[in-house]
Amino acid sequence: MAYPWVRSRGFDLTFIVGPPAAAAAAVALFPALRSGEVPPWAWLFLVVGVDVAHVWSSLWRTYLDGAELRRRPGLYAGVPVLCWAAGALLYRFTGPLGFWRVLAYLAVFHFVRQQYGFLRLYQRLEGPAPRADDLLDRAALYGGMLYPLVYWHATPRPFEWFVAGDFLRLPAGLAAPAGLLYAGILAAWVLRQAVRARPSHPGRLGVVLGTAAAWWTGIVACDSDLAFTLTNVVAHGAPYFALVWVSAARPRPLRAAPAAVWGALFLLLPLALAYGEEGLWDLLVWREHGAQFPALSVFGEPGLGAAALAVLVPLLALPQATHYVLDAYIWRLDGSSPGLRGALGVDRGPALKGQSPAHA
Repeated sequence: MAYPWVRSRGFDLTFIVGPPAAAAAAVALFPALRSGEVPPWAWLFLVVGVDVAHVWSSLWRTYLDGAELRRRPGLYAGVPVLCWAAGALLYRFTGPLGFWRVLAYLAVFHFVRQQYGFLRLYQRLEGPAPRADDLLDRAALYGGMLYPLVYWHATPRPFEWFVAGDFLRLPAGLAAPAGLLYAGILAAWVLRQAVRARPSHPGRLGVVLGTAAAWWTGIVACDSDLAFTLTNVVAHGAPYFALVWVSAARPRPLRAAPAAVWGALFLLLPLALAYGEEGLWDLLVWREHGAQFPALSVFGEPGLGAAALAVLVPLLALPQATHYVLDAYIWRLDGSSPGLRGALGVDRGPALKGQSPAHA
């Protein structure tokens, strides 16, 4: 059965569905990618070039889209202000660890929900399915992420989400039961796919299996910050770039420009902003990657006090926090983002029969 795709079979499998599995496979095949710390080249490529840059890529769907700004001006003006205010209060009253802990769990929620969004997207493209199949899909997908997270909370890992101690600790005895529960769910899901009468959309299967492979490889299988960073960042950031690319409106001044010009600017602007943001983080807060920002070497240690950091750290984290909140709005398929359904392909094919926008 020929199912519809977001852009095309090749594009989807390469840039949306495939990155999690590709990252897990790379770690499995190349021992150097399982070697402890993240080297400078990998930090620049993965953290700055993929993770931080994908946050800035959402500008093409929000602040750099004039029609979108006019449609929801209050949202785009209010969210950054509220995020900074909440962050400043949190930092002031809970300290640095409290701030980073809350941000870490918000990030985890954001990462998990993005994969769920991909599952729902390909479920729509596949068409209506029995309720039991939908629930089993969800259980398999969430289990593939929640089991590694439980394992991480119960078993100390040689890496952190943001800073040391940002995750709470769970009893070590929870890891094994969580693994057995997930194994049972995954076995039931695999068996169900094998006996289904109708063909399955490769995108739906790829999202469930690729997500499980990336999260298990990066968190459970490897004791390596590099392996975790690679699987975590590529699985999340690369598909996000792809979705923004297929759904963003080309800015008016670039509508007559060659596709290569638009494509170059689409990538280079987020990359430049990400590099600038991380340079400010390193100059003002972390002081860990000075060699990657040689132009900032003329500045000395700022020596900021706790009061200044309570203002500055939430401000520097604002792109990230704003991204987490706005993503809950800009990807809805309920008609609040005109043209999004068509851009993502959900107005084509069998997904129109019997499904409401609430399934997105």
